[in-house]
Amino acid sequence: MSVQPTAPPEHPTSLAEQKEALITASFDSGALKFGSFVLKSGRVSPYFFNAGLLSSGAALHPLALAYAHTIRHDLPAFDILFGPAYKGIPFAALACHALYTEYGVSVDYAYNRKEAKDHGEGGSTVGAPLKGKRVVVLDDVMTSGKAVREALGIIAAEGGVVVGVVQLLDREEVGGREGKKSTVMELEEEAGVKVRAVLLMRDLVGWLEGKGMTTEVGEMREYRDKYGVKD
Repeated sequence: MSVQPTAPPEHPTSLAEQKEALITASFDSGALKFGSFVLKSGRVSPYFFNAGLLSSGAALHPLALAYAHTIRHDLPAFDILFGPAYKGIPFAALACHALYTEYGVSVDYAYNRKEAKDHGEGGSTVGAPLKGKRVVVLDDVMTSGKAVREALGIIAAEGGVVVGVVQLLDREEVGGREGKKSTVMELEEEAGVKVRAVLLMRDLVGWLEGKGMTTEVGEMREYRDKYGVKD
């Protein structure tokens, strides 16, 4: 079976263009859905995001560009991108590649194993050594923050220093451990690191407005009024 080549899409340059391309690709691929979804928290959300469905070249291209732009322009200097297993692994590899091709910035990447390997080279991480390095952790959608907190522990045990966290989507809603602050706010206070996001919930609302999807816009605003972090 042969794969027929297609013309590459226009190359988005600004962060706004990259966000637009990423949201569109997420919607087209089914990674971003609007409707009624019961979350683990029990809340009924008007949207759901499953980064695992960003599985084509057309979807991964804007993902890589948007991650690289956010990392490049909104974080302190670092040496290694760390992707928590499993979803964070392709994020780290894609962002590492895009940073080099788009900005000429060469950094390393690493990720953890779900179970430490006791043969061969052994260890609980794969990729660049973390000892003595400045590390940025990549995540998809931070709910309880469990995956990122585990990553912070792994990196510390390996002798690395986390200088930032970048999540793919910030739902911008209260939750966290006490139900008063967002998980992002709690993590920033606990770890003392900057947490940034490629996309915010408000970006999704803006995209819906641009598409004239007024019903979805109303549902998103109602949800944000009820559960959103107050600016």
